[in-house]
Amino acid sequence: MRLDRIQAMQIFVRVAEAESFVHAAETLSLPASTVTNTIKNLEKYLQVRLLNRTTRRVNLTPEGVQYLIQCKEILDLIEHTESSLTDTMQQPQGQLRVDMPAGIAHSIIMPNLKEFQKRYPDIYLMIGVSDRQVDLIKDGVDCVIRMGSLKSSSLVARPLGKFRWVTCASPEYLQKYGTPQTLEDLVFHKAIHYFSDHNRNTCEMNFVDDVEKKIVKMNTDIAVNETELYIKLCLDGYGIAQLAEKLVLEHLKEGRLIAVLQNWCPLPVTVTLLYPHQRFLSPAIRVFSDWVAELIRDSQI
Repeated sequence: MRLDRIQAMQIFVRVAEAESFVHAAETLSLPASTVTNTIKNLEKYLQVRLLNRTTRRVNLTPEGVQYLIQCKEILDLIEHTESSLTDTMQQPQGQLRVDMPAGIAHSIIMPNLKEFQKRYPDIYLMIGVSDRQVDLIKDGVDCVIRMGSLKSSSLVARPLGKFRWVTCASPEYLQKYGTPQTLEDLVFHKAIHYFSDHNRNTCEMNFVDDVEKKIVKMNTDIAVNETELYIKLCLDGYGIAQLAEKLVLEHLKEGRLIAVLQNWCPLPVTVTLLYPHQRFLSPAIRVFSDWVAELIRDSQI
């Protein structure tokens, strides 16, 4: 029986991403036996093992990792070639799964979501909200939005803009501990520690004026890794926080939070869209990234 190599590549990519023959078969609407036999025949044809099987999951061999990258490039090229023969102005469509921090989801995306749906009614948008890093391939995510410095990776990074940050605290906190006038005053204050994978143990705040940058180690007795909870703790008077000004603008206007040390501002933070390396960027990811970049540009304050 002649091996349909294109179909075999498609099945192999789905198995590799799902890490399961059964799940891949379900998403492809194929019998599990067909998926299993196709991978066996593909490995026999290539004369190399692509996957290591266990009772619970399958994992890529080093050769499988290399083959997966090449398969995706080939399948992207086929898809691009076929789509280029159709109307190039066709409305972007299909499912788009994105992941983003809670602060951006609530303050930037949700207030404008109806406009996106109006522009692109054929895109089925799946929004995941998390401040933690996700594995795009393993979790089946098309793209993610992240703030701050990025770990080096094979992902493509598109800068979307920058957020100006502010150091702030609640009126109740400032009434109890006083308002810091200089960076030296911070030794008498507490901060809420926002921790991440690369900033877990040390609570620090960064500042910059016209001349220099400074990092101040802060006293803290509480730490969180989720933006909305970070804001809530600041509102409830647990300590000083540094936040994107856009995310707390209404709290600042209404006096629920007070900006402090305004002569020493935190460094602006870059907002970036990340997606797997592809020879051809999908229309849905392209229009979504353009739309978010437009929102961030319009929201600069």
